[in-house]
Amino acid sequence: MTKVVILAEKPSQAKAYAEAFTILEKTKTYILLKPDDIFPDGATITWGVGHLVELKEPHDYKPEWKKWKLDQLPIVPEKFYEKVSKGKWEQFQAVKKLFQQANVIVNAADVDREGSNIFYSILRLTGVKEKPIRRLWINSLEKDEVRKGFRNLQNNEKDLRLFDEAKARQISDWMVGINASRLFTLLLQKKGFASYLTIGRVQSPTVYLIYQRHKEIESFQSEPFYQIEGSFQAAAGTYKGMAEVKEKDKTKVQAIMDEHGLKEKESLTGLVQTINKKTKHQKSPKLHSLSTLQSVANRRWKYTPSHVLKTLQKLYEKRLVSYPRTDCNFITENEFAYLVKNLNSYQGVLNISFTPASLKPNKRYVNGSKVQEHYAIIPTKSAPTSKKLSGLSREEQNIYHEILATTLAMFHTDYVYEETTIFTNVHDLPFKTTGKREVKSGWKELFPKPSKSKQEKEPNLPNVQKGEKVGAEVHIKESMTQPPKPYTEGQLINMMKTCGKLMDDEADVEILKEVEGLGTEATRASIIETIKAQKYIEVRKNTVSITNKGIMLCEAIEGTLLSSPSMTAKWESYLKKIGSGEGSKQVFIKQTSQFIEKLMQDTPGSIQKVSIRSTGEKKKWNEPIAKCPACSKGSIVDRYKFYGCSAYKEGCKVTFPKKLAGKALTRNTIKTLCERKQTKVLKGFKGKKTFSTALALDEDYKIKFCFKDSGMGVK
Repeated sequence: MTKVVILAEKPSQAKAYAEAFTILEKTKTYILLKPDDIFPDGATITWGVGHLVELKEPHDYKPEWKKWKLDQLPIVPEKFYEKVSKGKWEQFQAVKKLFQQANVIVNAADVDREGSNIFYSILRLTGVKEKPIRRLWINSLEKDEVRKGFRNLQNNEKDLRLFDEAKARQISDWMVGINASRLFTLLLQKKGFASYLTIGRVQSPTVYLIYQRHKEIESFQSEPFYQIEGSFQAAAGTYKGMAEVKEKDKTKVQAIMDEHGLKEKESLTGLVQTINKKTKHQKSPKLHSLSTLQSVANRRWKYTPSHVLKTLQKLYEKRLVSYPRTDCNFITENEFAYLVKNLNSYQGVLNISFTPASLKPNKRYVNGSKVQEHYAIIPTKSAPTSKKLSGLSREEQNIYHEILATTLAMFHTDYVYEETTIFTNVHDLPFKTTGKREVKSGWKELFPKPSKSKQEKEPNLPNVQKGEKVGAEVHIKESMTQPPKPYTEGQLINMMKTCGKLMDDEADVEILKEVEGLGTEATRASIIETIKAQKYIEVRKNTVSITNKGIMLCEAIEGTLLSSPSMTAKWESYLKKIGSGEGSKQVFIKQTSQFIEKLMQDTPGSIQKVSIRSTGEKKKWNEPIAKCPACSKGSIVDRYKFYGCSAYKEGCKVTFPKKLAGKALTRNTIKTLCERKQTKVLKGFKGKKTFSTALALDEDYKIKFCFKDSGMGVK
C-alpha cells in the first residue's frame, strides 16, 4: 500500500484540492481522500498555515545578539537554521507525523519559488529524508485541472533549484535587514533619533524612488509660457485652435501677433485651409498580468494593490480565475481553445452579445513561447451562475468583470475612430485643431464608459468645409508649467516594475528590464504595505507622499547600493541563475556578507550628513508602556515585532502580540490590559467574518477574547 501525503500551502488550497476527489474524513490538521484511479490507495492532504517555519532570529543563535548594539555587528551566523513559527507548533507536528508515515510526498504549495521554499523548509525541519518527492504544477483550482495536475505530477528537479533560489533570497534579505536596520538605527540614535529604521533590499530603493519624485516636485519652479489661441465660428458650429507658438517670453509672442496684424478680441476672418481625416484602429488591451490589473483597478476604483491581490486570491479559490501571481500577459493555445468553447457563457455573464471577429489565436495574446510558469489572468472554464455572481462582494464582481471583459476583448473587433486635423489661417498664421470621432465602439463596449469630464477633453468638431470662411478671434494665452505629479498606488506598482528606465547604467537597465524592476509580481503589493506600515510613506486619496521618517531613511542610504534599484537588478539576475542551475546559493550568500562588511565601513562616515527630523512618533520605540502585570521588576516595552517584559533576563516570559485576529494592538490597548486586565469592546477583528469583542488577560497573562462583554455570549 502506497501512502501519499500532499502538502498544500494553506487550508483553503487544501480544501480546493480535496473537492476534486471524494473525501473520506476531515480533521483539524488533514483531509483523507477515498481511493480512486489517480490514488488507488487514497491520499492524505495536509497544509501549512502560511509560513509554518521561519528563519531563526539573531538571539536564537546567540543570546547577546538580542540587544541592538554596534559592537555586535555584523550578525552573520555560520549556518542558517529554521524554527517553527510562533503559534503553529500543533500543525507542524501533524505535518511531521504524516511525512514520517508517507511513502510519497507531494509538494502542492503555490507554484512559484516561495511555494518551493515553504515546502522544503518544512520538510527540512521535520528531518524526513530520502523519500520520493513529486510536484503539483497547475494554474487553476477547477476540479478537472486539479485532477489533471495530480495525474501528471512532475519530478522535483526544477523545484529544488527554485528552493535554492528562494532560500538564497530569504537568507540574504535576512542579513541585509538585520544588519542594516540595526546599523543605521543605532548610528542615528547617537545623533538624537528617537525611533528606529527598518531597511530592506527592495523596500529601501522603493522608498528612495518616491523620495526622488518628492525632491523633483519640491525643487520645481513653475514658470509662465505663452501661446496664441484662436476661437472660430463656422456655419456648423464653434471650435478652437492653437498656433504652433510656445514661448517663455511674452514679448516674442506679441511680436508674432504684430507681424501678422493680429489684435486681441478683434473680430477677424479666418480661412479653413486644410482638413485631414484619418481612420485609426485600436487593438484591445493585452491580457492581464497581476501588475496591469492592480494598475487598472487602482485607477478605476482606487483599490490598493494589496486589496486587488487579496480579492484575486478569493476569486482564484472560488475557481473563477486562473493563478493570480503571474507576470505574464500571454496564454497558450490550450487556454485559448477552452475560452473559445465558453464564449457564449462568458458573454452571458457580462449580459452582452457580439459576433467574434476571429476564432483563430492572435500572437498579440496567444504565444506559448512567452509563457513560462504561469499564463495571463483569465476566467476559468466555469462561468459563474447569476446566483454565484450576486454572492460575490462588489470588489470581487468588479475585478472579475475586468478580467472577463479584457479576455473577451481579444475576440472582439477593433475600436475604430476618425482623427480630424483642421488648419485654419488667420492673416497667414495657421491654427491647428484636432478632434476625434468614434466610428465603431468595438471591444470598448465591454468596458464601463469613461466619465463625462474625460469625454469633454475630446470635443466633437463641427463639420467645416475646406475653403470655408469663419469668424475668428485670437488672444495670447498664459499658462504655467506644472510639476511632476506624486505617484498613485497603482503608478507605484508600475514604477517598481519599470524603474530601469530611471537608471543611467545600461547594463543595470537591461537586467532590470529582464527581471522586471523592483520586487516580483507576487511581492510588490506587500512591499508597498510594508513601507506604509513603517510610516515611510502616507497614502491619502490615493496619492503617495513621503514622510519625515522616509526622508531621513533616504538621506541615510543616499549614495549606497541600498538606495539604488541596481542592487536589486544584480541580485535578481543572479537569483535567476540559481533557479536555472547556473548559479550557486553559497556564492550569493558570501557576496551578501561582503556587501554588509562594506556597509559597516562606509556608513559611520556617511550618516553625518543626515538631519534628524521629527517623525511624529512621540515616544521612543523601547520606552515603557506599562508595569508588567506578572512580575514586579519589569515594564512592558515595544520589542519591534511584539511587546514584552524588560525583565526577560530575570526570567519573566510575558509577551503580547502586535496583531491579533487581523487587528493591530496599539500601545494604549496593551497599557489598558496591563493596568485594568480588560479592555472595552473593540471593533475590527477578523475571522470568517469581521467581529467585535473585548480583550482580557487570563491567569497566565495571555490575551483572550471576552465575548460575554461584547453582546455575543452564548445563550
